[in-house]
Amino acid sequence: MSLDIFAALIAFAFVTSITPGPNNLMLMASGVNFGFRRTIPHMLGIGVGFLSLLLGVGFGLGAVLAAYPQLHAALKVAGGAYLLYLAWRIAMARSMGSTKDGGEEPRPMTFLEAAAFQWVNPKAWVMAVTAMAVYTNPQAPFVSVMLVSVAFALVNMPCVSTWAGFGVALRGFLSDPVRLKWFNIAMGLLLVASLWPMLR
Repeated sequence: MSLDIFAALIAFAFVTSITPGPNNLMLMASGVNFGFRRTIPHMLGIGVGFLSLLLGVGFGLGAVLAAYPQLHAALKVAGGAYLLYLAWRIAMARSMGSTKDGGEEPRPMTFLEAAAFQWVNPKAWVMAVTAMAVYTNPQAPFVSVMLVSVAFALVNMPCVSTWAGFGVALRGFLSDPVRLKWFNIAMGLLLVASLWPMLR
């Protein structure tokens, strides 16, 4: 892979990683509701989960999905349903780190939950399939798949950290319960809206 193609790959990885999507919206909500430190496992899970997805797609899973479109459709439905559940949980949060009705204590997404979510995240699939289709070289499949994966690994953590940081920066403003309620409702609705371009 030439230096200019690798630079284009880094730019692609940055743009797709920093723009709003399910991961980034959930990280911002987590930063608001739980703070930066408690959101770190969520961020690390995104990085590791997406890296495993990239490697899976690069080493043959993309071809399997192309051969079996019903499997791809099933993944979209599962991802959409889980995203709707997460959106509802975010929208119903009423105070930072606690429930409104004394029910189950809310918590940030764990490392394993965030890693597993990448496999049903519609935006992650679009990013992985596009990156592998555009930036890998059939003459050097192993090396090019690894380079794509390294590029995303380098870019991903700073991007997701930025969104969690946005949430932390809003904690003071959103310490008012009414503002927090409407912020969480807005985040839940935006999470639902983020599904539309990917499920069409």
